Amino acid sequence: MEIFFEGNKKVSARYTDKVIKTDQPNHSGGDDTAPSPFDLFLASIGTCAGFYVKSFCDQRNISAENIKIIQTVNFNHVTKLHDKIFLDIQLPPEFPEKYRSAVIASANLCTVKKHLAHPPEIEIKTSVCEEAAV
Repeated sequence: MEIFFEGNKKVSARYTDKVIKTDQPNHSGGDDTAPSPFDLFLASIGTCAGFYVKSFCDQRNISAENIKIIQTVNFNHVTKLHDKIFLDIQLPPEFPEKYRSAVIASANLCTVKKHLAHPPEIEIKTSVCEEAAV
């Protein structure tokens, strides 16, 4: 993955043949043209859980059309960090009662959530670009 800058506070990532764009909101000096990196982090949790919920439903021929996941976060004013993330899987009335706990278990399989429980070490270094050295 290559991270590059596109003006003002825009920072993008090139991953395979895709570009993931980020920006900062206006109040942080950005142009608010894309989600912030932290917004994408939060979205990755909900969408990852959603993938597992959708897969659970697909395997059982249950329509996921009317299922929504509402994600909210709690901000800790002492630490200035989010300290809890809530995922509310909203199921339609016709969703089989016998699968309610199983659909929660499937959302808990999310690999993003697992990485938060056992975070990888992040090492940062600098190097000189070959192009810039010429």
